[in-house]
Amino acid sequence: MSEPNASRTPDVPAPGQPRPRRSSAQRKRQQSVLTYIVILFIAAFLLLLVSLFMERRQSNEMIGGLTESMSGLRESVSAMQSVQALYEENDQLKTQIQSLKDQLENQKAELHKAAEEAAGLRVELDKTIRALDLFWQIDEAYVRGRYSLCRQLITGLQEQELAEYLPKESTTDNDRFSPADRYQEIYAALY
Repeated sequence: MSEPNASRTPDVPAPGQPRPRRSSAQRKRQQSVLTYIVILFIAAFLLLLVSLFMERRQSNEMIGGLTESMSGLRESVSAMQSVQALYEENDQLKTQIQSLKDQLENQKAELHKAAEEAAGLRVELDKTIRALDLFWQIDEAYVRGRYSLCRQLITGLQEQELAEYLPKESTTDNDRFSPADRYQEIYAALY
């Protein structure tokens, strides 16, 4: 097997230079989106709780007022009609409370689902970061002509099953390979 040409590619940073910031920006963007979603769900949850407590307090005040006025209502027929109206309103409030409880449960379920999705995205992001870290080491070893080190790093990437987490598209407009394509090119050259 002949050794491939060890020319440098323009998108690989020179030794001692910092790595490109695009993975950090993507990570920050994903974290910002996740934080924003979690904050929205928490805000909705808190608004539902406040609404529930307000409805409950109002209902308790109505019930307290109803029991106080019961003694005076027995004296007239018009008073009985007021009591009936209060009972109907109380039933409506109980229905509203039950509806709010149902909404609260739905929001809790959605919040739990969003938390699970966020956890899954964090795991995927972590694997992508590890895959990119190994990829840059592989690319650097390949460019420097250290093919045995390059093969060891490729083996490590495959053992950790991280190759599928390499980005499939280039985020730059320089018509260069994506990390996944560059990895395949290096792999094909070495094996």
